[in-house]
Amino acid sequence: MSSPFLAAADVQPQRSSPGWIKVLMGILTAGLLASGFMLYRLQQDVAAVQARQAAADARLQDQLAATRADLKSSTSALAAQLGMTQKQLDQRAAALRREQQAAEERIASEQKQQITAVSGEVAGVKGQVGDVKTEADTTKSELDATRAKLERTIGDLNVQSGLVAHTRDDLEVLKHKGDRNYYEFTLAKSKRPTPVGTVSLQLRKTDAKHGKFTLDVVSDDHTITKKDKNLFEPLQFYSGKDRNLFEIVVFTMGKDSITGYLSTPKSAPAPIEVGKSSGM
Repeated sequence: MSSPFLAAADVQPQRSSPGWIKVLMGILTAGLLASGFMLYRLQQDVAAVQARQAAADARLQDQLAATRADLKSSTSALAAQLGMTQKQLDQRAAALRREQQAAEERIASEQKQQITAVSGEVAGVKGQVGDVKTEADTTKSELDATRAKLERTIGDLNVQSGLVAHTRDDLEVLKHKGDRNYYEFTLAKSKRPTPVGTVSLQLRKTDAKHGKFTLDVVSDDHTITKKDKNLFEPLQFYSGKDRNLFEIVVFTMGKDSITGYLSTPKSAPAPIEVGKSSGM
């Protein structure tokens, strides 16, 4: 059996519940609406911020891309410019090296030509000196040979002559050597012989143009004619008991005169009267 109190209690709440529920529902609905509005606004703000951030990011990316592009372009331009400058420098350096090499080759060629020219001139001078020396040696040899031939020549009797003097100075040298006796003379054309040493001489004819003369030699009461003889030719004849070989040498000739000397061995007799002759 149910209590009347319990029944009354159960009935009272049922009469008051609809109002409170509406209030609570209104509060909750208002809160939900406010929360939804605030959430919406928050979402809008977040979306706006995100949009601005995206726009900022996009601008930044664009700026970075532009900067990269500019940098790349500038780098390319600078690299190209540096590349052209380096190329020009390389080309210029190569040109300078070629010019330097050409200059060195030209200088070397000129120096070689100069050295060759100088060497040629030196060789020419040496050759001339050598030629002069050779000519001098040849001349000396010829002179020595001629001197030897003239000094030790064969007389007109095909007998080896003694030393032959070509001048008065040579005659003085021969006199001082003391190997033979020497009597100097100068003869003019005359009708009588002239005593010279131990003999007499007479000039018959002179031919100055051809350097020839004719001379008579009077020795041991005999007259020996030396016809058409030459200057420096030893005129040989034998004289005295011992048959000594005498020689006459004429080294100068005038129109009508001759000058020379008579050479006799040291063992030959000396003249008693010298007259114009001189002996040693």
